[in-house]
Parts: sequence; structure tokens; C-alpha cells
Amino acid sequence: MNSAVVSPKAASAPVGRLTMSQVAAWLGEDGMITAEQAKDLFGAAARGHEQHPLITASELKFKSGIAPHRILTLDVLSEWLAKRVKLPYVRIDPLKVDFSRIAELMSSTYASRFSILPIEVGATEVTIATSEPFVSEWIAELERILRRPLKRVFANPSDVTRFIAEFFSLARSVKGAAAKGGASAQNSFEQLVELGNVKSAGRQFDSNDAHIVQIVDWLWQYAFDQRASDIHLEPRRDQGIVRFRIDGVLHQVYQMPGGVLSAMTSRIKLLGRMDVVEKRRPQDGRIKTRTFDGNEVELRLSTLPTAFGEKLVMRIFDPDVVVKDFGELGFSDEDARRWNGLTSHPYGIVLVTGPTGSGKTTTLYSTLKTLATEEVNVCTIEDPIEMVEASFNQMQVQHGIDLSFADGVRALMRQDPDIIMVGEVRDYETAEMAVQAALTGHLVFSTVHTNDAPSALTRLLELGVPPYLLNATVLGILAQRLVRILCPHCKEPGGPVDKSLWDHMIAPWTTESPVQVYKPVGCLECRMTGYRGRTGIYELMELTSEIKSLVNAEPNLESLRGQAIRQGMHSLRLSGALKVAQGLTTIEEVLKVAPPQ
Repeated sequence: MNSAVVSPKAASAPVGRLTMSQVAAWLGEDGMITAEQAKDLFGAAARGHEQHPLITASELKFKSGIAPHRILTLDVLSEWLAKRVKLPYVRIDPLKVDFSRIAELMSSTYASRFSILPIEVGATEVTIATSEPFVSEWIAELERILRRPLKRVFANPSDVTRFIAEFFSLARSVKGAAAKGGASAQNSFEQLVELGNVKSAGRQFDSNDAHIVQIVDWLWQYAFDQRASDIHLEPRRDQGIVRFRIDGVLHQVYQMPGGVLSAMTSRIKLLGRMDVVEKRRPQDGRIKTRTFDGNEVELRLSTLPTAFGEKLVMRIFDPDVVVKDFGELGFSDEDARRWNGLTSHPYGIVLVTGPTGSGKTTTLYSTLKTLATEEVNVCTIEDPIEMVEASFNQMQVQHGIDLSFADGVRALMRQDPDIIMVGEVRDYETAEMAVQAALTGHLVFSTVHTNDAPSALTRLLELGVPPYLLNATVLGILAQRLVRILCPHCKEPGGPVDKSLWDHMIAPWTTESPVQVYKPVGCLECRMTGYRGRTGIYELMELTSEIKSLVNAEPNLESLRGQAIRQGMHSLRLSGALKVAQGLTTIEEVLKVAPPQ
């Protein structure tokens, strides 16, 4: 690989570290800043510390002189400079860097000395990120040592500095934990007995070891940074796997030595007040912590014994979700109006339905948060308590002492409640208690697991609730799903939607013609997925007198659905189609989650 990089507007390449004079001159030549702003750059450089000139320039927040006149942030300046020096620009994704392998290539001192960071180690090539494009004396030396060509890319200088410190520190922690722990402490069905390895056989990993503490802290912080909703620690035969669920999709992010993963699990169980020694049965726990920004985050823990050891899943709950308004959750104006009308009744039952992970808990918590004023008593019975909220009186199901949902509702009825939330209606006894609570003047919220809103009525009938009691108590049913949102930074028009696909998707519900749609592309902001975040699609059925007349011992599901649609209910697919028409998501996303109707 050629180590020399020739600037497009210079006869020969500069040598050594970037200077403010070089950066200011190039910004001026390219029309990015004015002469007066260039003077301000030199003044800032003279007053500031010894830091990268791009960082100094970004702190002044100049607006680019070239359309679209973006603020010259560090990312914008880094991307510009990469083009200027003819190097590919990358945003370092910590979830795609194998930190254990980069520590084998060089020391942290060497990386810091030249401001370089290996970000991809392949069989035939090693990709090195640099923030100093004209520091090149390391290239020939590394190519000789690694016996592979190097591919240089330019990265944000702040990221390079940060990740050099974090990756090498983390690699040292994993290596130190593995060396200290010796043999794997996993309880595997395929435990390997190593003959003659007496010295390491009795050594165990310590969950309170400083290395393990650092690794766990790092794991959580990266999960928060990457907007993960779940963290999976999964023991396998030869190693441990760490996966994050981001926007509903699981991504494998790191591999750990099996024993280190086991020690991490023990550390987290200890913090979650779980039985660290017990690894033969599933356990649940909870941890409350803070992000580096100071925001509180709750993690719900669940362990499961598997063939190769104890698997741990941590679900991350952001308390801020309960203060989101219904528009932020994805409700249309019409659905929000109808939902607020349902939840303003003084008594009755309101049901939310959908599969696990469809956002039911978020909808219920956000609704209860708006209703939990000083004048009302809001009580919940949950299994388990998803998020601790100070404005609710929350109780958890305890199967070990026969405290079920039905028992919990029975107890709550004696607590002078105004609003009751039952985590889930699973059996006749719970359904009966919910009906009795509604009949005695309480507003009851709960969830059921069905594919759509009309099916919730047939589900309650199957549990044994008489039709006349359903008609007397159920106010409405909300079915929902979550779809990924197209990344606003990179989505592109995809042309008119295929008419046959559009007709297949929503022909039964609307006569609207196909519209302009958008397609995912992938960029640094969305980690090359094309999607960033999720939103809800909803199907809200109110039990009007016409629908109640169709509820009998053996109701016709199609008749119920047809009547609900005539009265204004949008099906899940139609709700999704409206999101497609607004350019928020894709037809493929909607078809993936919304059932055919």
C-alpha cells in the first residue's frame, strides 16, 4: 500500500501531524470558511491545548460556506478532510471491532503514538483507522510484522483517541480475567476433563475481580450508547457470545472466553440480588443504574440453564418512555383521540393485545402515567414489575406463595383503587376478577395475547367469560405492533410502490391509489441498516352497541372485524400502510409484523 498521500491541491504531500495552518488553508481553498473565520481558527489554536486541529475547528461551530451550509461539526470536518486527503472515511462502530484481536497487533502505546487503531483484521488485509493521514512511518513496519497489506481509512480524531483507550483497556481486562481464572467455571453438559491439568483445575473466576467489574460496566455503557433494548450473554461450547437487540433485531457484537462470560453473569446476578450459587433453575432479578449522562436506567434480568452454562438476558427499560405522548408512540391523531376517549371512562375494561415485544407495556405505562393524578389511586399487579414508577402502587405476582393475578386483583379491590392494571389475563379466574372489578366501578387495564383486536373478544369467551359480561364491561381493545423507522439521514425515494403488492396489502380496507414510498439505504448514523428506531402501528376497536349485538356464545370473527372497520377502526396493515405513505417505514416491515386479515 502506498504510504504517500498527495493532497489534490498540493504538489507534494505534507509530512507529519496535521497543523492548524494546513487545515485553515484547505478550508479556505474549498470555500468552507471565510478569511475572518480562518483568523479565528488560528486564535483558538493559540489559546487552546495541544489537540487535533479538527477538534479545535469544530468547537467554533462555523457554518459551512458551501450548500447545504451545514454546521462544521467534528463529523462533518472529518468527512471533508478524508475526501481532501483521498482516504475512505469511516465512523468507528465499537460493536463491529474485535478488540481482543487488535490488542494482538500492537500495544496501546504504539497506537497512541501514531494515532492509529486497527478496526478490522482479515486474513488478507488489516484495516487501520487514523486521524493523522500524513504520519506514515508505521506503515512499512506494520506490513512487515503482520505480513499483510494495510488499508488506511480516516476516522474522527476524537473517536480514535477514545477507542484506543477503551479497546486496549478492555482487551487487557479480558486477558487478565482469563489468566487469573484459569479453567472455565461453566456448568456444561459437555464438561471436558483435561488430564494432567491439575494446576488450573481448582481455580475459579472471581465475579468481583476488577477486570470483570470493568468489563460489565463497559458492556452496559455500550448497550446504552447503541440503543439496545436487550443484552444476551450466551455460553457456547468453546466460547461465550454477547448479542444486543437493536430496533428489534439481534446483532452478535462480541465473543468472550467462556469462563469470563460465566464470571460476568455471576457479577450481574450479584448486583441483581439473585442467588449466585444457584445455576440449575431460572431466576429473575432487577438492577437500577445510570448512564454516563446521568439518566436512570432499569435492567430486568432473567437467567436460564442451558447445555453449556447459564444464559443471561437483560432487558433495558428507559424510564423516559413513560413520559412520551401518544404521537411519539406512533398513534395517529384520530387513534389518539379515540384512545383518550376510552381511557377517560370512570369504569370498564380496556385491553391491549399483541405478541411479546410489541410495545404493550410502553403503551399501558404511558397511559397510566397520564391518568395517575393526585385525585386517583392507580394500582398494578404485574409479573414481573416491568418498570418501577413512583406514581403507581405496584405489586408483583409471587407464584411461590400462591399470589397470582387473580389473588392480586382480589387484594387490590380492598385498597380503594380507582384504576387497576392487571399484567395479563391468562385464565378464567383472572378474567372473572377483572370483570368484577369493572362492574364495581373501577377502570381496569390489561393485556391478552391475540393476533388482532377482534380476536381478543373470542379469547375471553374461550376462557369462559359470558357474552353479556363482556358487553357490560369491555370498553375497547387496542392491538399493536412495532415497525422499524427508516433512517432519516439516508432514506431515498423508492419510486411508486408496486401496485400488486399494495393491493395485496390493503385492498380490502381502502381504495387509495399507490403513493411515493421510500427505501432503506444504510449510513453511519443507522449502522448501515437503513433503519433507526421503531414506532407503533395500531388497531383500535371500540365496543359500540352494533358490535355488542354481534358478541354471542359463538361470534363470527369476520362480522366483528367488518363492523369495527365500518365504525372507523384501521386494521394493523392499513395503519402500517399510512406509515409507509408518510415515508416512515417500508411495506416489507409492515408485512413482516402485521397479520393478514
